[in-house]
Amino acid sequence: MLFMTALIWGTAFVAQKSGMDTMSPLAFNGIRTLIGGIALLPVIYIMGKVAKKKGTYHKETPQEKKTLWIGGICCGLALMLAGNIQQVGMCYTSAGKTGFITALYVILVPLLGLVIGKRIRPIFWACVAASAVGLYLLCIPAEGGFGQVNKGDLIILLCSLMFAFHILTIDHFSPKTDGVKMSCIQFFVAGGLSCILAIFVDPALGFALPGMSNILACWFNILYAGIMSCGVAYTFQVVAQADVEPTLASMILCLESVFAVLAGAVILGEAMGAREIIGCALMFVAIVVAQLPSKDPAAEIEKH
Repeated sequence: MLFMTALIWGTAFVAQKSGMDTMSPLAFNGIRTLIGGIALLPVIYIMGKVAKKKGTYHKETPQEKKTLWIGGICCGLALMLAGNIQQVGMCYTSAGKTGFITALYVILVPLLGLVIGKRIRPIFWACVAASAVGLYLLCIPAEGGFGQVNKGDLIILLCSLMFAFHILTIDHFSPKTDGVKMSCIQFFVAGGLSCILAIFVDPALGFALPGMSNILACWFNILYAGIMSCGVAYTFQVVAQADVEPTLASMILCLESVFAVLAGAVILGEAMGAREIIGCALMFVAIVVAQLPSKDPAAEIEKH
């Protein structure tokens, strides 16, 4: 599920970047996130019907409902901040840099995890370092390096921190509640707040609010980013993270940068050089090694 999530997110970079041709950032993000929430409503209904037919339906207790709503709201707030910051940053920097800087949450997740008392195996630090090097080779050109940092790069850096918080928030709530329902709630929270904020923030940033013609002009980008990137991928993330530690989850999810480059090559005709190929290979090796079982059970990542 996490692998498919990375694939969908990677290809969604094309839709997100193209959507900025006719839409303002917060408006685009708000509409597509609301669509993601709407897409999950029939899924929740069908899953409930199937559960009742099989006799496995569980009616939430008041405490479980409270946990569900608290989790959905907390995840929605984190997603709203991360998604909108990323969308704004993409207006000022390239998609390649966006993919690399956003994926720095691979490093930020274990660092934040240490603050809340999680322990990780030493091999994970090596894998995190290898992933970071691979992402650097993949997305940062040899000629420019970090000397070409602009305000878009700094905005995306803040976005990566917000996504790290989002991953840890999901890790906290997903084992305690229904992941699909929580995902649906987070989309409505993030999408509703984004649409409200778009009225004030987009014009303040110099973007004109879109009309119906603008929305219809990029209907495919909105639907793909909404139904697939939000409705399908984020739900996969929520469900899968109930059984996967956040450090490993973040490294699998960072493959979205690999798929973003591949999607650019296939859809947009962009070429990939030896430097980028080496970066992709290094990331795959790091992720495979990270999933190898430890010989010492006590050295495994400590879960909640």
